[in-house]
Amino acid sequence: MSGGQQQAIWPIYRRLLGYTRPYWPYLGAALVGMTVEAIAGASFVRLMKPLTNNFVQPTAQDAVFLPLAIVGLFLLRSLATFVTDYGMARSGRSVVRDLREQVLSKYLRLPSAHFDTESTPVMVSRLNFDTEQVTQASAEALKTLVTDSLTIVGLLGLMLWASVKVTFAMLLITPLIGVIVWYVGRRYRRISGGIQDGMGRMAASAEQSLAAQQDVKVHGAQALETHRYASLANRILGLNMKVETTRAGASALVQLLAALALAAIVWVAAREALDGKLDAGDFVMLMTAMMAIIPSLRRVTSVQTAISRGVAAAERLFAILDSEEEADTGTRSLDRARGELVFDRISLRYRDQPGFALEGISFSARPGTVTAIVGRSGSGKTSLVRLVPRFYEPSSGSVTLDGVDLDEYRIADLRRQVALVGQKVMLFDDTVAANIAYGAPADRAAIRAAAEAANAWEFIERMPQGLDTPIGENGALLSGGQRQRLAIARAILRDAPILILDEATAALDNESERLVQDALQRLMPERTTLVIAHRLSTIEHADQVLVLDHGRLVEHGSHAELIAADGLYARLHGMQFRERAAK
Repeated sequence: MSGGQQQAIWPIYRRLLGYTRPYWPYLGAALVGMTVEAIAGASFVRLMKPLTNNFVQPTAQDAVFLPLAIVGLFLLRSLATFVTDYGMARSGRSVVRDLREQVLSKYLRLPSAHFDTESTPVMVSRLNFDTEQVTQASAEALKTLVTDSLTIVGLLGLMLWASVKVTFAMLLITPLIGVIVWYVGRRYRRISGGIQDGMGRMAASAEQSLAAQQDVKVHGAQALETHRYASLANRILGLNMKVETTRAGASALVQLLAALALAAIVWVAAREALDGKLDAGDFVMLMTAMMAIIPSLRRVTSVQTAISRGVAAAERLFAILDSEEEADTGTRSLDRARGELVFDRISLRYRDQPGFALEGISFSARPGTVTAIVGRSGSGKTSLVRLVPRFYEPSSGSVTLDGVDLDEYRIADLRRQVALVGQKVMLFDDTVAANIAYGAPADRAAIRAAAEAANAWEFIERMPQGLDTPIGENGALLSGGQRQRLAIARAILRDAPILILDEATAALDNESERLVQDALQRLMPERTTLVIAHRLSTIEHADQVLVLDHGRLVEHGSHAELIAADGLYARLHGMQFRERAAK
């Protein structure tokens, strides 16, 4: 690691400590506790002199005072330790909570392109694992540094008071300990970054294997997935062992150097005693101070692990917090749009991808009409509808709503105009009612009306708690058709002027498809509807059909016109007709 990288630690650490500012009362109490703890420890060492010198011929006063002093010091130290631990824990855990909230909030404001390059498990790892590492740097490590540093300063002061020569004999070893601390910190920081990256990749591998467990089983690939995960786990094991080896080696070396310092103290102290400059009490006090300093020096050395991990984790979190958010420069407010969409020579190119996903597409969609978008897989259908809620920005051309360019609207206002029902319905681990009213709080009557209009009430009323029934993670307790109907109920309740249906019935059986199509027919009127269709039979009554191929608009017209033209649409329609006839 270069000197510039080493220096970069401190701005990151200062920024991290800045998150503790709102919790200064707890930090202040903890600082008082740490100071009292260090003073009490030094005071106990100071008692070694009268304990030793007066032990041979103790007075009645010593017999009472010294035991009471020892008990009092330890009571005071215990109280100070409790205040310190509580104050630092409250501050550190509060910082973790704040960072988790800020990082999640930031993720939800990042452009969709970010989610194309960073997997969900890696993001979850940052929220859980990285923030946990931060608390060690912001609270636990800080407590160790301050408490042990104050203890070392206090004990060194006592040693200097007892004998300057003996103290300087010990201080000859201190620079070597400093070199060890510097080296260990540099090595920890380098390894910790690798550990945290590896944890994200390991989580991604596990989630991928578990989510696709049926495919893994049917292909007999359990050993392959286990080996893939094991290789990542072994790499993290190796990195963790490097950390522990470095920590253990540094701690052992510090203890050896401390032993050398102790030997130097004994030799110098013996010379001082022979010269009559050091009595038995001073000698015992010096030895006690030295033995008390050793654990503090060892903890200060070891704390580099937590600090380095915490700083590496904080650096990753700050990289997210400093990322550029979705562009939202629009100033025009929008209560409810009429819904007229115009695409004018739209082209779209994804970041780091060769070629265009969409190129030179123009069409308009009026309120009260249905625009079907069809084409082979990878032709750009989903990319086209993603432009409407501005999940992506066009590389060239413009999209207007009611004659106004989309980027002139406030992004929140624009997205209120859109209801989206996709093939992969996203539901939340909550009740039926909460999922229907997601993002649009409504009374029970409105929620029930939306459920009835979506043909969902027939299964909701049979559920144990009706609208208050939990549906599990992503609606795990529901069938595919039931999940789709809940999504349609949500769209009905949203009552947006623009409706986007992204292959909403592609994965359903015939009965579920009939119920969903019936619900959609109630949802479409008076709206601008864009339908991505896999089954062409479902869009034969659309007002217009757009046929995409390799990101270009190759055909445009009604169903009848496109069949008569005998082009790509006619071929796709004929293929599906023959497939149905063969079944």
